[in-house]
Amino acid sequence: MTAAINIALPRFAKFGAGAIDDLGSVVAQLGIARPVLVTDQYLTETGQTERLVKILQAAGSEPAVFAETVPDPTVASLEDGLALVRTHGADGIIGFGGGSPMDTAKALAVLSVSGGEISSFKAPSSYMGPALPIVAVPTTSGSGSEATQFTVITDGRTDEKMLCPGLSFLPVAMIVDFELTVSMPARLTADTGVDALTHAIEAYVSRRASAFTDALALAAMRSISLHLRRAYADGADREAREAMMLASTQAGMAFSNSSVALVHGMSRPIGGHFHVAHGLSNAMLLPAVTEFSIDSAIDRYSDCAKAMGVVAESVDNAKAASALVTELQQLCTDVEVPTPRSYGIGKADWEAQLDTMAVQALASGSPDNNPRIPTREEIVDLYRQIF
Repeated sequence: MTAAINIALPRFAKFGAGAIDDLGSVVAQLGIARPVLVTDQYLTETGQTERLVKILQAAGSEPAVFAETVPDPTVASLEDGLALVRTHGADGIIGFGGGSPMDTAKALAVLSVSGGEISSFKAPSSYMGPALPIVAVPTTSGSGSEATQFTVITDGRTDEKMLCPGLSFLPVAMIVDFELTVSMPARLTADTGVDALTHAIEAYVSRRASAFTDALALAAMRSISLHLRRAYADGADREAREAMMLASTQAGMAFSNSSVALVHGMSRPIGGHFHVAHGLSNAMLLPAVTEFSIDSAIDRYSDCAKAMGVVAESVDNAKAASALVTELQQLCTDVEVPTPRSYGIGKADWEAQLDTMAVQALASGSPDNNPRIPTREEIVDLYRQIF
């Protein structure tokens, strides 16, 4: 008999072209009258923030805007946002943007009600206490944050990326409009797309996977394999953009309920110490970590290869799993994922942080979900391999 599993998903979702036009009515239905819209300078400068404000005002809301989110949000970067949420008397938070505005929005929703320091919420803690309701509006096809019960905030004193989990970080609603992603540049399309693929693969091979998350993860892998290269080559390919947006959300639902594994555990310290975007650091790691892990879950990795169309269903599992590694290497080549060295990180700087990054990776808990649980020394060796 299969053991009982816990599944947590947003209460409401709206998908498709033009879905953003219904933001005001969705917020009103949730009883939110004074939201704070959390976004970034790019979306504000391009007029997208003003567009959302007008949609909210037309529906009777009184929104305030916090547009000062930063890449890899830090404890310090939350302070002005918290002050705005409190002075505005906010009764809800709208996260609008990529992973960084989403992470910021989730942290503000919890901290504005609970008080305290965000460090007290980091894993293995899991917070289910009071928080403002969160509405998520993603503009990238990658983080899947609109569907997850996690946020990641960097401790500026130690450069540790703190993973903060719990139901209170889960949006109550999400509006997933692929038209918001059409203007994404090729580099961001690639990094977020491989990020979404990483979410799907890690959700499937995680020791906490279930039949529910398996179905979502396999569907996401299948679609990303078909559409990521297309979206990278032609950002105006609406069919590819729509497919990638749905796949990103499916992968987010999957890993939020089965957890990520070693790639993410190793990725966060790279972002914290070298300010590499999260999706890109995942992409740097995915082929090597998959190759390291594969012998501990050959059947599972074989399923991934077959779902992605890398090999036929009839191919032997060991050959299929090996072919998956080759495909991941080729994909990263095709979408021009750099190594840490070619990205511009110096070897001496990289070597100086390896032990610290390995310790932080293990402390996150994510490597414990991996099919092959690594030692600190093995993590250091993997960091050296990808450099």
